[in-house]
Amino acid sequence: MEKINAVITGIGGYVPDYILTNEELSRMVDTSNEWIMERVGIEERRILTEEGLGTSYMARKAAKQLIQKTGVDPDSIDALILTTTTPDYKFPSTASIVIGKLGLKNAFGFDLEAACSGFLYSLDVASSMIQSGRYKKIIVIGADKMSSLVDYTDRQTCVLFGDGAAAVLVEATTEENVGLQNSFLRTDGIGLPFLHLKAGGSVCPTSKFTVDHRLHYLYQEGRTVFRYAVTSMSNDVAEVMKNNQLTKDDVNWVVPHEANLRIIEAVAKRADLPLEKVLINIQRYGNTSAATIPLALWDFESNLKKGDNVIFTAFGAGFVHGASFCKWAYDGATMVAKK
Repeated sequence: MEKINAVITGIGGYVPDYILTNEELSRMVDTSNEWIMERVGIEERRILTEEGLGTSYMARKAAKQLIQKTGVDPDSIDALILTTTTPDYKFPSTASIVIGKLGLKNAFGFDLEAACSGFLYSLDVASSMIQSGRYKKIIVIGADKMSSLVDYTDRQTCVLFGDGAAAVLVEATTEENVGLQNSFLRTDGIGLPFLHLKAGGSVCPTSKFTVDHRLHYLYQEGRTVFRYAVTSMSNDVAEVMKNNQLTKDDVNWVVPHEANLRIIEAVAKRADLPLEKVLINIQRYGNTSAATIPLALWDFESNLKKGDNVIFTAFGAGFVHGASFCKWAYDGATMVAKK
């Protein structure tokens, strides 16, 4: 029996039209363009401002573009995995809403929540499903409306986050030496005090008290998260390189979670990888959580060539983190982007 590999065969993306600039933020809180650029390297972020629209709207837009670009028959899609921290509702799943809107008649779907590492985890799950031989085509979407969790009176966090979505098509192939090779994924379980949403779950349900005390906004201890993120991501990249006998010269691209430019720079330095090999677009979108890695693939698709050695790495609340090694399966320049 031939070995089945799981390959990414296309990318679609979507970001809202509204651009929240540093200058506008400086009129909302005590900050400045210089302060933001020095600390996090973000120039602007996209915000979904239309009333009544949530994560499923952006996810559907990204998936629709993906289907159009790849020309895949929607009826051939076996499953859809949507990773998000900002679902439309507690239930039903956001994946089910997207499947309904897209009219995917033969697909099942589910949400996977792993914070900013969600795309990394979902891609590994989708690849395992493909490699089992039971599924041939799976759409993986990373999407988050982080503006729905942000306190725009808190200058430490409101400068960081934006909204967006991107989707990839993962397909089965018997071609050797392409696709997701392996992953190193870990959940530490020590991150709760440092990065969380205090209210709205079963431990602290929504009440007048939680609303009055502004407990439904993202809470983060930035310095602690920064330290853990740099250490974990750089160690995970080193582990994946060691497991696959890769040197820094073998690696063509690193695609990191775009949380903070200083984190990305520190990870590259600790992993002894030149910054020119790191795909970075945080200056345009900010931290879009589960959407950052696929949005970077969307932005830089034309740079990717068949056979490129690509490493993904991410870190998120929990703490959850990891890295994956992928042999890229197609020449991105041949895929006409319809952004």
